[in-house]
Amino acid sequence: MSATLPCIGRFAPSPSGDLHFGSLIAALGSYLSARAQQGRWLVRIEDIDPPREVAGAATRILRQLTHYGLHWDGDVLWQSQRHEAYRAALSWLREHRQSYFCTCPRSRIQQLGGFYDGHCRDLHLPPDGAALRLRQHAPVYGFDDRLRGHLQAEPRLAQEDFIIHRRDGLFAYNLAVVVDDHFQGVTEIVRGADLIEPTVRQIALYQQFGWPVPAYLHLPLAINPDGNKLSKQNHAPALPDGDPRPVLVQALSFLGQSVLPGWQDHGLEALLDHAVTHWDSALIPRHDAQQPDEATTPFLNGSQQAMISR
Repeated sequence: MSATLPCIGRFAPSPSGDLHFGSLIAALGSYLSARAQQGRWLVRIEDIDPPREVAGAATRILRQLTHYGLHWDGDVLWQSQRHEAYRAALSWLREHRQSYFCTCPRSRIQQLGGFYDGHCRDLHLPPDGAALRLRQHAPVYGFDDRLRGHLQAEPRLAQEDFIIHRRDGLFAYNLAVVVDDHFQGVTEIVRGADLIEPTVRQIALYQQFGWPVPAYLHLPLAINPDGNKLSKQNHAPALPDGDPRPVLVQALSFLGQSVLPGWQDHGLEALLDHAVTHWDSALIPRHDAQQPDEATTPFLNGSQQAMISR
């Protein structure tokens, strides 16, 4: 028996729109990393924030993944069906005095420079009209990223008692993602660099629950000509419905990975099998870039995100 746990990776999109090229980078990177380690690759739909959801997007996302040959293991996990687990986690934190209610409005926090100062920490407020914050005992000031090395957090961000249950009754992203990753046995999280910032908060939650912390690898972001991240909010175009191979070749090139020679003469499965066999995370660029027009297009942006910032 192996002394190490089998690799379990995951892709966890929110149904706020269709997948685009930036989404494909995150999905493909997490898929190839898990498969290259003979591991499992899971899909979770993070439908925890109904006001942001787009009708039918979740179904289209799953269809897009299948169209691009990214087949997941087991059943899809839906966060909308996990409320009892989140409530249980919140109850545990309350019972162990690791959370407290807070009624501070956003305007007050903005006046403080955007970071909460623990004003309600020892006021023992009732839950009515209040958010629930994590009472941080041992803030996490940095973490080791498999691609970027050690990343240091902004101290005020690391120390902040962040919200884990919103005053509108919705569960906070950081709580839900940690509870679900632990439940699914996720051992590595490969995702976009836009999620570097909340990582120290998620690690803090793992530690306060007493759970093992997964490994992290944050991929470069696909950006538009203006330098902004491709995103659903920025109306990035959805992945095309036609032949998936050319776009996958672009994504592999974006990630610095080997592309099957003569891929035009091979099917989708052969293209992905080659990518799994030749996956090398050391070749992934650390800088963000535009989507290449062709497989050989060089990276167009040299900016590197090496620090965690607000």
